Amino acid sequence: MQTFKRYKWTWALIGIIIILAGYLLVSSLDLGKEKWPVISTVQDFSLENVDKTTVTLDDTKGKVRLFYFFFTSCPDVCPVTTFMLSQVQDKLQEEGIFKEDVEFVSISFDPEVDSVEKIREFGDKFKVDYDGWYFLRGDKQSIWDLAEKSFKIMIIGDKEGNYSHANLIALVDRDNQVRNLYNANDTDDVTVEMLVNDIKDLAKD
Repeated sequence: MQTFKRYKWTWALIGIIIILAGYLLVSSLDLGKEKWPVISTVQDFSLENVDKTTVTLDDTKGKVRLFYFFFTSCPDVCPVTTFMLSQVQDKLQEEGIFKEDVEFVSISFDPEVDSVEKIREFGDKFKVDYDGWYFLRGDKQSIWDLAEKSFKIMIIGDKEGNYSHANLIALVDRDNQVRNLYNANDTDDVTVEMLVNDIKDLAKD
């Protein structure tokens, strides 16, 4: 009994250390945490594709998707980001999962300028595979509402047709839930390899 009392604080300390070590291990491995938390749910839409067909959210459901909002006269970030997405497309084609399991959805938020013909001209520059990559346009206010409510993307425009917008790429799961938002301007952290790996990882769920 005396021996137990003599060492009880030692055993208590050892127990605390074991509990703390276990907690740190779980935290480092992200165990017990959802790797892809749900950020929001994509609201339904009905928009015109470059082939002049109507595309709704249900037409894309069941696949992992990347959503991106752009405008063809963008002087800087939109072409650069679309080029990066085209590289992701190429990698996924090599993996054999583009079109079959993964699709891209690019939506113009400047439909007054971006006709179907102009959007296709824009997409052609990046060797887009239109069988797995939708380029959409439609009612301007509906698109702006979709960007803000579903993807947390704010768009600001002026009378001269200039726009400021969050340059985000959204990763969407098979059930229309937004699971990640990438700042495409952060080219040090957001890379082609990262997007490909994240898409493949989410596609396993």
